[in-house]
Amino acid sequence: MSIITEDSRNFMKTNPHSTYISLSREEWSSLYTSPPIDLSQIEIKNLQGIVGTLTKDEIYSAYLPLIQYLSVLIQATNRLHKARNEFFKMDTKKLPFIIGVAGSVAVGKSTTSRIIQSLLSNLPDRPKVDLVTTDGFLYSNAVLKEKGLSDRKGFPESYDLKALLDFLTEIKSGNPCVQAPVYSHLHYDIMPDEYYDICQPDIVIIEGINVLQTPKPVGDSIPSKFVSDFFDISIYVDANEHHIRQWYLERFKLLKETAFTKPESYFHRYATLTDTEAEEFATDIWNRINKVNLEENILPTKFRADIIMEKNQNHQVQMVRVRKI
Repeated sequence: MSIITEDSRNFMKTNPHSTYISLSREEWSSLYTSPPIDLSQIEIKNLQGIVGTLTKDEIYSAYLPLIQYLSVLIQATNRLHKARNEFFKMDTKKLPFIIGVAGSVAVGKSTTSRIIQSLLSNLPDRPKVDLVTTDGFLYSNAVLKEKGLSDRKGFPESYDLKALLDFLTEIKSGNPCVQAPVYSHLHYDIMPDEYYDICQPDIVIIEGINVLQTPKPVGDSIPSKFVSDFFDISIYVDANEHHIRQWYLERFKLLKETAFTKPESYFHRYATLTDTEAEEFATDIWNRINKVNLEENILPTKFRADIIMEKNQNHQVQMVRVRKI
């Protein structure tokens, strides 16, 4: 049965040379043909973000088709690896399949990454799936202060790009065990001498706002490697800026009532703000920092992604665009 609806035909008429296949939520959902996965409400609660909007319907309609598509690509990569070994008459170990997940602050890319990790881990062959966020590759607060970048945290220049590229190089070079630095959202800083061990993974998810950005020239030189060079596939989580801003404000208010109340929290001083004060403070941060970063650095990378998942105001995926092959 054809999945091409009138909406899709209209899109193709107005965008005849688009590099993407564009599918509505219903069209995308209809592609899933594997046996259903029964997720409990407890599992769903553990996967969702601070603003808990994840539902079983969202898992089934938006994410299971994604997992099936990723599974097809992973299997194709495995076959290609086998064919290359036969051609070169070698017996090399297959390298980890790397998935990049990008998008704005508060758009839900961390939740998307956790869902992908959980569902891929439950595939029949039970692959080992590790999730690494680029937060761990931010410069420490001390270094950011020294560089005059405290108010630019999250912008491209606030990341130790060399360390991130070295980390990805180690993974794609076949190093059986690689360490990723640890970032604490509670302390709002890198944790010194703390690392995650990424050992012999089958799949690695790299999540962060900066993963599709192209390096800016350093003096007269242009970096020769991009983070996305190491990805087997990339995903951009997208939404209207107005909705993202609202989600950011909602998240800040919820954190004010939860994580910020802990004495050791970097943001403990904001726990006593009224809701009105909290909204004013969060709005200022959004306008000065996150909005600027989104418009200047993150949004321009959207069409570098292989898959674009567009959300509506309810955090539901309403459209999926998949790059043509």
